Amino acid sequence: MRRTYVYAILILFVAIFLFGFLLYYVQTMSNKLSKTEDELIELRKSFETMRNYVLNLSYDEYGGFKLIKRNKTGFFHIEKINGKFWFIDPDGYVFLSKGVNHVDYYGDYSPTLGYSPYNKVVSAKYGSPQAWAKETTERLRSWGFNTIGAWSSEELFSQGMPYTIILNFAAQAGADWQKGEVVDYFSEKFQNISDSIAKKICLERKDDPYLIGYFTDNELRWCPDWRSPNHLFDDYMRLPSSAEGKKALVSYLRDKYKEINLLNEKWGTSFSSFDEILNVTEAPKNSEVNLDRLSFLEVISRKYFQVVHDAIRKYDKNHLILGCRYAFKPPDEAIKGCIGYTDVISINAYTNPYSDDLSKIVKDVNQIYNITGLPVMITEFSFKAMDSGLPNTKGAGVPVRTQSERAKYYEEYVKRILSKPFIVGYHWFEYIDEPAQGRFDGENSNYGLISIDDDPWTILVERATSVNLLAEYVHNM
Repeated sequence: MRRTYVYAILILFVAIFLFGFLLYYVQTMSNKLSKTEDELIELRKSFETMRNYVLNLSYDEYGGFKLIKRNKTGFFHIEKINGKFWFIDPDGYVFLSKGVNHVDYYGDYSPTLGYSPYNKVVSAKYGSPQAWAKETTERLRSWGFNTIGAWSSEELFSQGMPYTIILNFAAQAGADWQKGEVVDYFSEKFQNISDSIAKKICLERKDDPYLIGYFTDNELRWCPDWRSPNHLFDDYMRLPSSAEGKKALVSYLRDKYKEINLLNEKWGTSFSSFDEILNVTEAPKNSEVNLDRLSFLEVISRKYFQVVHDAIRKYDKNHLILGCRYAFKPPDEAIKGCIGYTDVISINAYTNPYSDDLSKIVKDVNQIYNITGLPVMITEFSFKAMDSGLPNTKGAGVPVRTQSERAKYYEEYVKRILSKPFIVGYHWFEYIDEPAQGRFDGENSNYGLISIDDDPWTILVERATSVNLLAEYVHNM
């Protein structure tokens, strides 16, 4: 049995090595004028044959890696094997989540145009969301992806590919990730809305083995950033005296200082009681109050994660809680608050590939793991190129020059993060390019694996395929 396993590893390793070499040869020859169109077609056929061989040999129906098997539970879960974290798929095979965000039949609506240009194309091409979903899933699988990421069409969820759902608890309670507006996580309103969302979505999907798990929100503000100069402490100070969040802040101060004169000494204030702070809307700005600003952030974070965790678990005990998709590494206090309430830490992390940004991201995810001991998933990364014909003037990341550079930096990014033993996946943003005229927030960038016309960016897709099929080896080295 052991010998058979070793032989299988060797065969697959040789197959993937040949596959990678073939990809390099195809892309190199594509740039040489001496090769005829017919010769390039034959090379690409060989590439596709080898790709299909590796896919069929390596992966089970969920996209799990068939050469490493653990406990079969019928649902996705997390295990640490020889010091490395993995998802384990419902049949018990190790699984890295190789996903794509916003795989959406309806595409991006452009206010300038008054319609979605991508939806116009695919409606004519496929005729129905169901036909589109079938073809799109087959495409993604052939490119080595195994996960439908956030903001994707529900028609994809019945196509036999694992998927994730973003629940938007805070967003539906009034938070706005674009503007950085926050809500009172201590309020009865937030608890009721969270319960209602979980009852509607989680209860219905609790028995689906293809669901990996739930993201709770996207890019909530946890500290001063491009959206607001305020700490959450200051937002909660502005709440009315009757608000549960304001009461929680005053309770925190009472528990910490015990006596009001000790708070006055540190803050440089003259309050007669802690209750007086309920009617105060601004705190002093000094180093001592700044310590309270950070410490109370952990209290806020813990309350948010506890409420959404309890809502999900009330209706679904089977699926993973995948975190709130931090926009970047927030203060440590915001991260500490999630411990015990989430199974995975999710972070969106774009880079300027012409800088040392990637090293900084690796350092950040190291710190997150050191704080929490939890596995980490990159839930957004991307590169956009100026040879796409799109403006690329709005949206995260710095534009690169060509599609070849997009492919190069995809490989560099994925291999670098997978070398960390606690990384369990990466999700590319996004499936479709944004409209040149801008989507709802003005973004107009070449983030897609495919163009608005539903055509793959071939150089990127071929390189991504090769990298995706090597991912388990890179992570297990």
